[in-house]
Amino acid sequence: MELFGIPVDFILFALTLLGVALFHHYVLQVALTGLAVIAGYKILFAGFKFGPGLAGFAAHMGHEWVLLVNLFCLLVGFALLARHFEDSGVPEVLPKLLPEGWLGPFVLLVIIFVLSGFLDNIAAALIGATVAASVFKRKVHIGYLAAIVAASNGGGAGSVVGDTTTTMMWLDGVSPVDVFEAYIASGVALVVFGIPAALLQHKHMAISREFHTQHKIDWSRLGIVGFILVAAIITNVTVNLKFAAAAEHFPFLGAAIWVALLVVVPLRKPEWSLVPGAVKGSVFLLSLVTCASMMPVEQLPPASWPTALSLGFISAVFDNIPLTALALKQGGYDWGFLAYAVGFGGSMLWFGSSAGVAVANLFPEAKSVGQWLRHGWFVAVGYVVGFFVMLAVMGWHPHEPHKEGTAAPTVVEQAAPSAIGAPGYQ
Repeated sequence: MELFGIPVDFILFALTLLGVALFHHYVLQVALTGLAVIAGYKILFAGFKFGPGLAGFAAHMGHEWVLLVNLFCLLVGFALLARHFEDSGVPEVLPKLLPEGWLGPFVLLVIIFVLSGFLDNIAAALIGATVAASVFKRKVHIGYLAAIVAASNGGGAGSVVGDTTTTMMWLDGVSPVDVFEAYIASGVALVVFGIPAALLQHKHMAISREFHTQHKIDWSRLGIVGFILVAAIITNVTVNLKFAAAAEHFPFLGAAIWVALLVVVPLRKPEWSLVPGAVKGSVFLLSLVTCASMMPVEQLPPASWPTALSLGFISAVFDNIPLTALALKQGGYDWGFLAYAVGFGGSMLWFGSSAGVAVANLFPEAKSVGQWLRHGWFVAVGYVVGFFVMLAVMGWHPHEPHKEGTAAPTVVEQAAPSAIGAPGYQ
């Protein structure tokens, strides 16, 4: 069924995402309502890939439940993992590593970028914002806040443990190596937006060098972080190599994360009080992912680099989680480009990523689209420059289907162009 030539499924999904963008204080209610409406429409009128009605819906959820449970376990588990890192004492030591002058704010962005590669990007953004509040005596320019969010999102874009979107790709069978190339684009973007942001912040408020307290690192907590991450990586690699078929029927990765978390409880207890909030946030994200899984992706634009580029701008307005789910279902993307687009693109607006929302909650003055765009303009420039540098260096290489039933690539492989307008640059 279509309305003005657009499938009703997509219209309902777009209205759900619009509601999330407009009603920030009721995102869970909006997402659950959207899920109920879309599921009801599919059950009553449109049907599913596996059949019509309730039977089709049950079959669809039976196909998706492993991904949803894995994501739920990872999202809640990573919240506890991030607190272990925060309590390790490392964030308190970081300010001592910052040099004088404008290089100080720039190095802080680099540190956030690196931290996000092995921590959740939300945690990296919060750690960076907390450090910035301390060393700049809470006089943090809104343009620099945008840069903090961009650094955390860019740092997570090339790591399968650094961002929910890349973790989704990993869980879906995308190789971590294919995602890693996103660092080419995000590294270039870091320089493009990081230098003007650092200069802006230094002019606004220079770093305070007053460190009165000696901070010690809790090596046990730091070791716990490393242990859990290694357990996750080993589990996922082993399952994909030897038990790929079984992985479609059991959430091995999510289970491994929680086994590792529970094993280290005698050494250091997690901050269990974080679980309710993490569960609430996870249910919100999983509601959107479930909505995305029910979309008729065969009617989406073909997977290509212009489509990937546009998804970055779309993710600044709409949540990147369902966009990633749609792209994975459609298939045929160069996953490094997609990881960069949906991971970094949301930085262009304060509500375009979970990291941006988290930082804006610490600094309410950031909750202004106009001010964010006006003072953080260099983030959008960094996104575009980074994308085209990676396109020039790597070329667009749509990956072969990584899961049975994934659509074949829709765009032929292109060689790396030497310049805009060169052969293959289309």
